[in-house]
Amino acid sequence: MARLLYSLVIYLATPLILLRLLWRARKQPEYLQNLGERWGFYRNPAPAKVIWVHAVSVGETRAAQPLIEALQAAWPDRRILLTGMTPTGRAAGHEVYGAQVIQAYLPYDYPGAVDRFFRHFSPDFGVLMETEIWPNLLAGAKAQGIPVILANARLSERSARGYGKLPALALPAFGALRAVAAQTPGDAARIGMLGASHVSVCGNLKFDVTPAPEKIALGRLWREAVGQRPVWLAASTREGEEELVVAAWRKLAVPGALLVLVPRHPQRFGAVAELLAREGVDFFRRSDGLPERETQVWLGDSMGEMAAYYTLADIAFIGGSLLPLGGQNLIEAAACGCPAVVGQHTFNFLQATADAIAAGAALRVDDADGLAAAISRALDDADELGEMRAAALRFAAAHRGATARMVALIRAAITTG
Repeated sequence: MARLLYSLVIYLATPLILLRLLWRARKQPEYLQNLGERWGFYRNPAPAKVIWVHAVSVGETRAAQPLIEALQAAWPDRRILLTGMTPTGRAAGHEVYGAQVIQAYLPYDYPGAVDRFFRHFSPDFGVLMETEIWPNLLAGAKAQGIPVILANARLSERSARGYGKLPALALPAFGALRAVAAQTPGDAARIGMLGASHVSVCGNLKFDVTPAPEKIALGRLWREAVGQRPVWLAASTREGEEELVVAAWRKLAVPGALLVLVPRHPQRFGAVAELLAREGVDFFRRSDGLPERETQVWLGDSMGEMAAYYTLADIAFIGGSLLPLGGQNLIEAAACGCPAVVGQHTFNFLQATADAIAAGAALRVDDADGLAAAISRALDDADELGEMRAAALRFAAAHRGATARMVALIRAAITTG
């Protein structure tokens, strides 16, 4: 009955879903492409043997790379179907995997759309990345005998409380999972309390993502072009944070330091450029070329170059953490040997952040003033910065190995039933 009511709400919300797509298409027209897929209608025929991996957006798409490569190696006779929900995630999939995978949108969680998806692709098994729990999707997979594994799973206390308020929906959905590969013991405990069985702690796949050599080389070229100027990066900033970053930049006690500002969402590049102009900041856009000697802020309006930005920078602030947004992941920064500064709000990546701080690879600050002070101290102390850079590389290396553990768990789950 609970899932029936849930489905009725989704059907009634269809006009709002269409309006939301139209609204997003104002800035990203790609939202109106492949619309039929969002309701389970697919034009191209499916391969005979398919492994389905779902990564909702850009971050999960990139994090899935080592697992997808391992799945291809373990089951070479099957094609990988990579589903997502956003145009930027789909573009990232093309960039990372090219023609190695098939891409499609996962349909919205209508019972009929889910049924059409499974009938069209008939995957041997599915892998959901991180926190993608959809009641009708998981019920449909269970009804058709398709094992589904939740991989690289994370669940914050806040999200767990949210699911806990709807036990009639959450418990059957989590219970339908064949197995769960959790990132941390805390994630495993919270997911287990919501009804999942066969929960194992496998670590975080993002530690196994190796920065692309060409992006590292690009970052080094940028560093040569910038010269001896100190460089700090504000990476994956979210709405409302750019003002705080600019406030910190104004208080920085390091003459000539270059701020590289990279918003998380590409649809906000223009808005952030307008903000910098209003603030009277001398800025230059990545899309227009390299920063000039007088440039104060370099606006990173590009996609897929974060490893290059981390390589360029002496130290990076990780966005989403100065405001109560949960923070973004600092693992890629560590893999590039870039020390990190985070705010107080890191509940989306609680364990990784705590471990990085304990390892000396990251610092935590309270606000924009604290950010300015931390960046100033780091840029003014080459020895401390060098120690943090070495600690970041050690931290990244020490946590690798999640991919192999997840593939072993998946193999056991689909063979034992």
